[in-house]
Amino acid sequence: MTQTSRQLAFLALRLIKKGAFADVAVDKVLHQTELSAVDRRLLTELVYGCVRRQRTLDTLIDQLATKKDQPPDLRIILHLGLYQLRYLNQIPASAAVNTTVELAKQNGFSGLTGFVNGLLRQYLRASEASDPLKLPDDPIERLGVLHSFPDWIVQVWLDQFGLAETEKLCESMNQPPHIDLRVNTLRSSLSEVEAAMQSAGIPVERVPHLPQALRLPQGSGAIQNLPGFQEGWWIVQDSSAQLVGYLVDPQPGEVIADACAAPGGKTMHLAELMHDHGTVWACDRTPSRLKRLQQNVDRLGLKSIQICIGDSRDLPQLVGQCDRVLIDAPCSGLGTLNRHADARWRQNPETVQELSQLQREILNHTASWVKPKGSLVYATCTLHPVENESVIQNFLSQHSDWRIERPESDATIAPFLQPEGWAKVLPHQQVMDGFFMIRLKRV
Repeated sequence: MTQTSRQLAFLALRLIKKGAFADVAVDKVLHQTELSAVDRRLLTELVYGCVRRQRTLDTLIDQLATKKDQPPDLRIILHLGLYQLRYLNQIPASAAVNTTVELAKQNGFSGLTGFVNGLLRQYLRASEASDPLKLPDDPIERLGVLHSFPDWIVQVWLDQFGLAETEKLCESMNQPPHIDLRVNTLRSSLSEVEAAMQSAGIPVERVPHLPQALRLPQGSGAIQNLPGFQEGWWIVQDSSAQLVGYLVDPQPGEVIADACAAPGGKTMHLAELMHDHGTVWACDRTPSRLKRLQQNVDRLGLKSIQICIGDSRDLPQLVGQCDRVLIDAPCSGLGTLNRHADARWRQNPETVQELSQLQREILNHTASWVKPKGSLVYATCTLHPVENESVIQNFLSQHSDWRIERPESDATIAPFLQPEGWAKVLPHQQVMDGFFMIRLKRV
């Protein structure tokens, strides 16, 4: 069987349907054959696109299909065809239809090629007059079907931001994610990396408010082949994650702990900000993820980072030892759904409650690591109050010796601060990952 990009996309989507993570499934099928750069991009676009737009595509199939119960594999094939017709303008409609019919033949559905052909052509005919997608009247369901999110996520955002902002947020979460770099100022400078990239024909852009950030254009190629990677001049880190380091504000000579350190971007930023003088404890319970962190530490040439394997809810050796602590807490990731296409279908209100309990436990335990007058930063890449504001309010209600510490008005984080003292980054407003972060001080 020919291993075309569409066939491999089908195989990856089938793996995802069986429970694989999207990025793992894509990596697995990419290793099965040699594809050109163009075909690799098409495969990636098809897989992530079909996962991201799953609810919209399912609704279209349900509205158009005469045959109401399709085998799961056939439904994946229909997703691939409809995704190309609806979202990929660069692919001619005839090519999208013909390759999808061929895909049905190759994968055991020769007897249903007429059905596949008919449904896709029905979509094309209907779209000449108007959008074939019929939307529900209920505003939550309407946004959920149109932008392909579960209703519960739409509801969470609607309660916080209102209808107009929620729609913009949904739209932004379906855009391709940016790739940002953080320059390692111990080995290079923003202008030096910028010049090296532009000399290589890569027009990077600076990011407002972020003194070490450069944004790559789409399609810049393999990260490890870009200028300065091998030399440790920079590391990939989204701009909003860079803000966390500035909020921690580590000083040379201090003892810092990163309680949930892997894969290590924030740990290394803390070491850079304190000029690699002092100690940064990189704590995590997953040795394999800490191994990757160590590889990046070596590449960036940092000496102040100490690896600490273990659950941050049980590391008594750090009690009372730290000037500052960072908790980049495990979370539902609702601020990074454009990066993690399948996360919107993996999380649910029950998993959010479980994560909230874990976050409270980590916060309660790691607070004991902080010396008197020391500080703690709590951060997540989610936009769910149960994991953010509620966790902080619960902690403060139980710990009278802690208070919110608002950064100075000229701090890097200042443009993102809310009146309550915490920072919230919204992707549709700031064009970076969604984040929540707050600094607490022990009094």
